[in-house]
Amino acid sequence: MRFHVLTLFPEMIDQGLGLGVIGRAVKKNIISIHAVDIRSYTLEKHGKVDDAPYGGGAGMLMQAQPVFDAHRAVAEGRRVRTLYVTPQGRTFDQGFARELAGEEELILLCGHYEGIDERVLEEVVTDQVSIGDYVLTGGELAAMVIIDAVARLVPGVLGNDASAEEESFHNDLLEYPQYTRPETWHGKPVPPVLLSGDHREIAGWRLEQSVERTRRNRPDLYEKYRERQDLLRRLSGKKRENIHMMEALRRGTGRICYDEGGDTVLYLPESRICMIRSVPAGEAGSSGMARPEGREPGRDLRQEREASVLDACPEEAELFVTDSGPAADLLEGRGCRTVARCAQFLYTRREPLPLRHRDIRRLGAESLDPGSPDSGCMEHFRAFYGEEAYGRLRERVRAGAVYGAFLEGRLAGVAGSYSGGSTGLLYVEEGFRGQGIGSSLEAYCIDRTLERGWVPYVYVAEEDEVSARMQEKLGLYRAGGSFRWLGRKKHLQRAEIYGKI
Repeated sequence: MRFHVLTLFPEMIDQGLGLGVIGRAVKKNIISIHAVDIRSYTLEKHGKVDDAPYGGGAGMLMQAQPVFDAHRAVAEGRRVRTLYVTPQGRTFDQGFARELAGEEELILLCGHYEGIDERVLEEVVTDQVSIGDYVLTGGELAAMVIIDAVARLVPGVLGNDASAEEESFHNDLLEYPQYTRPETWHGKPVPPVLLSGDHREIAGWRLEQSVERTRRNRPDLYEKYRERQDLLRRLSGKKRENIHMMEALRRGTGRICYDEGGDTVLYLPESRICMIRSVPAGEAGSSGMARPEGREPGRDLRQEREASVLDACPEEAELFVTDSGPAADLLEGRGCRTVARCAQFLYTRREPLPLRHRDIRRLGAESLDPGSPDSGCMEHFRAFYGEEAYGRLRERVRAGAVYGAFLEGRLAGVAGSYSGGSTGLLYVEEGFRGQGIGSSLEAYCIDRTLERGWVPYVYVAEEDEVSARMQEKLGLYRAGGSFRWLGRKKHLQRAEIYGKI
């Protein structure tokens, strides 16, 4: 991942991020940080980059021209997500960090003095971001905070894939207390459960401690956690049909946008997916939604309720997955198109699946290089599924979420997980098919999901009987009903991926 920082003090960025975990990641070329001196792009002969604001007022403003030219030199005509750090922006949190970690490249713009000419902000900035309700002398410290939080989510930066998952603010819970040697210090022993060796007991104790710490220290986060747990309990009544939503809540990737009368909307910012559950109109009363006083049952009430569900979907959502409820038809009425009708399969057992082929390992970004020994399989995937699917594969490889099966040192097939949570991206080279490689790859992905305490699930196109039989052979259960994937018109190819692979 590449970070570019537009600043008046590039040495501050270089020194502040040149040490520790981030500094080591830069030296290993896992990430790159490029500090760009805005002053070097000014046309003023004395190096001036600021001037007095029109209309008067205290302080000086950074001029548009040097900022614009510095940005243009970095972007080189490409559309690169550009963050301006300002107290007026969207509050930066762990969810936003995960969203940004999905980008290949970021530009961070650091203001100084009283800010920057609004005209250049309108032209180059995609996101205004705040790290808190206070004012700093410049944007460099805020930019370094953002880079640190985002970079540590890039695979390979921490050196431990689990570290980014089991941390403060995961799932809106503060981290549990931790202990190391000696076993007793200042008369205070380590809690006995941590010495028991019972991993299930330890996990339960840690969750209990996290919940209590959050309730006591961060009631705002605790309320979010309670809201999510309440919804999880209700969704669990039909676990097979709702597992995708339940997993988005458990993994902390889904944000509740709407939850009323049995209708639910979750938004996954990292993947820009909306998950929608909409019960038929006749069932609304049984799910707890009261009929407005004086309103007769009928079409108007149903339309009003369904419109509320769709209005809750964020504008930036690109893809939609719905159950067999009425929301899909309304989405089509709003310009979306159904591109896939899928069945949903889930693995409910806890024991890992056996593997026929054992040489399966995580693929690194080097597998994407044209000269890599793995490039043949990658290019065949590209030719088989198309450019949009290949772009999704590349993105998930860089996220550390794709695994490869090797036979005699050659990459024979790939599989992984989508940012939305489901397993997929399955492809086996033509010469290796019929040997159980696809089943082994999916089983391997399922086992990795189980290790994290999650429930594996996968979408299969309704007409794909071969894949459906493979799911059943692996021991996955088919959910009742069907699911529809829809996309806004400019994102139809991306939506189609979920029905193909």
